[in-house]
Amino acid sequence: MSAESSTSRVLVTGFEPFDGEAANPSWQAVRLLAEQPPDGVEITAVELSCVFGRSLDELRAAVREADPALVLCVGQAGGRTGLTVERVALNVDDARIPDNAGHQPVDEPIADDGPAAYFASLPVKACVAAVREAGLPAAVSQTAGTFVCNHVFYGLAHLIATERPALRGGFVHVPYATHQVVDGAAPSMSLADIATGLGAILTTAVSRTTDLRLPGGATH
Repeated sequence: MSAESSTSRVLVTGFEPFDGEAANPSWQAVRLLAEQPPDGVEITAVELSCVFGRSLDELRAAVREADPALVLCVGQAGGRTGLTVERVALNVDDARIPDNAGHQPVDEPIADDGPAAYFASLPVKACVAAVREAGLPAAVSQTAGTFVCNHVFYGLAHLIATERPALRGGFVHVPYATHQVVDGAAPSMSLADIATGLGAILTTAVSRTTDLRLPGGATH
């Protein structure tokens, strides 16, 4: 098998800053990862707008152009202590704050013809285990929220279900970067560590389709 044929094409997305932040660690870490991708992985990195609707248009365009085998979308979840691999995308937009275009949908479906939820098509628990093996905190997350992150996660899953059944994809939330929490009042992680964790997730996701059977649930 040639080196070219053994390389997995993946699309990795991060978000622009939002809610008054000067930077978004999801995009900063994705750029770092793209500069030094894992062995056997060819990364196309794309920054998405933090805007309902527009972000999905940008994602769909990126999928068409890159034609990847796998898509990993990444967003910021300030307050979380580690990388969290999302299990479920919900078919609802319910914005506590406006997006970057001033839109604030409440209780609106993302896809009128879509199911209430989709599961990620990545080996969620195996990805979490890989990050932990790299020495970094990680967990399964049961909710991606109802803001633009979940909007993109659900939109990706709906695209896979309705148009690109061979594609696999999922979503990962990352904590604040260290430079965002100068007073130490919230959990944070260095951008280098976030990129390392994302690399472990990608390596696992491209190499296996079956998940580990390990506890990863939540009691509340």
